[in-house]
Amino acid sequence: MYSVIIVPPACALPDGQIRIGSGERLTFGRQEAPDSLTITHEGVPRVAGEIAAQGTFWLLSNHSENQTYVVENPEGAGEHIKVAPGRVDAPVPFEFSRVVLPAAGDLLTFDVWAPRHVVRSVARRGLPGTLTAPAFTLDRTKRYFAVLAALCEPRLRGEPHAPLPAVEQLVERLRPAWPTVSRSAVYWNIDYLALKLRLRPGPETAEPGRRVNGKKETLVSLALRFDLVHEDDLVVLAPAGSELCR
Repeated sequence: MYSVIIVPPACALPDGQIRIGSGERLTFGRQEAPDSLTITHEGVPRVAGEIAAQGTFWLLSNHSENQTYVVENPEGAGEHIKVAPGRVDAPVPFEFSRVVLPAAGDLLTFDVWAPRHVVRSVARRGLPGTLTAPAFTLDRTKRYFAVLAALCEPRLRGEPHAPLPAVEQLVERLRPAWPTVSRSAVYWNIDYLALKLRLRPGPETAEPGRRVNGKKETLVSLALRFDLVHEDDLVVLAPAGSELCR
């Protein structure tokens, strides 16, 4: 299997993809050259950068003099890294990546896949002693988790900068799976999540009038950063034959 697969802009067919193995490199830019990715836009440097396959991940070099490149994780709800002008061999850890190039007012993109990612089993392998305490303990059958999923939904749906839903919007989103939901119940669950995930500041120290908004933003940031909620978890918002557990 190839270490890295580059998917050029507007490429819809497998035979248009570029495949490189570990240790191989591919340049990209406006200049047409053999064995390179050509991006025909006047705002792209002739030699804009280079991709290098390295085992189970890949490296990105930015040959631009003044433009930062961004590498997004399309599955990461806004997760990204920035590669500064002149940076060489910046490691990219994502299995699926989207490279974003600013170009004379446009944002051009192409995708890079690293299909050789290896994931180690988390089995204990017979080690003695007590289990490691989990960092976060969330029960996906509880109503508080449905509230957290509804909070995270806009950004999990691929809108990393989407505004968070207001409490009224949360009530409407939760109603199909939780018919008796109310504003006070949503507020209570947000407070409970903040306590359960040990967020600060607490209710006694938060600024008046900003307590819930700040708490929602912190909850979503924490949940998405540590993968506490995935897109598959949004199933808890679907109508069900029985209500979620208390």
